[in-house]
Amino acid sequence: MIKFLLAVFVLATAAMGANADEAQIRKVVAEKLGVKVEGVQPGPLGLYEVRYKSQGGGMRIVYTDANATHIIVGKIYEAASERDLTEERMRKLNAIKFDSLPLDQAVKIQRGNGKRVLAMFSDPHCPACRAFEQTLQQVDDITIYVFMFPVIRPELADHSKSVWCSPDRAKAWLDVALRTKTPSAPASCANPVEKNLQLGRTLGVNSTPTLILANGERIAGALSKADLNDVLDAKN
Repeated sequence: MIKFLLAVFVLATAAMGANADEAQIRKVVAEKLGVKVEGVQPGPLGLYEVRYKSQGGGMRIVYTDANATHIIVGKIYEAASERDLTEERMRKLNAIKFDSLPLDQAVKIQRGNGKRVLAMFSDPHCPACRAFEQTLQQVDDITIYVFMFPVIRPELADHSKSVWCSPDRAKAWLDVALRTKTPSAPASCANPVEKNLQLGRTLGVNSTPTLILANGERIAGALSKADLNDVLDAKN
């Protein structure tokens, strides 16, 4: 990490004060990475942020100097605050309108007053998802909309369908995702699992869990209890 940050600093120093050749940046990044560049703008440390869409549909970024003589693939951390500047930017670039989500396709779980809202694409057989469910148990005053997204063990997708067919969907979800208890309800009722899979593909969801905050920002991967409370309480 230290070598990476040092390299970034050296390149940033060379780039500062130079006028970016946007056409050159677009050309080089498109050719070298085989992507369609969506935009170029000043980024951290005097570098330039280059945006492009991944194959899954989500926005990605790399950094270059003013003339794209170097392409930097990776994250930039601010040492003093320990902020991941790249991740913060990605959240904004991939944000969606929370109100546009088809919440009727999600399992609703509420604790406390439920005033803090979170949507989540999750697979009950994803180890990271199961670990995050343990964290969620420690968080109060929250409403969670779980879009069941069985991509890790697709052969067990019927477990998610059974959750939807259960009399108490919230309990059934927690039984399978938190307690590894197979749902007893048949998987034969009309359910939104296939719609959720299509929704995830449309939104470029390529990891589980994927979290969507009330302000539309998305986070790929789980969070600690402290970090989760921070983002839930943040002003939009």
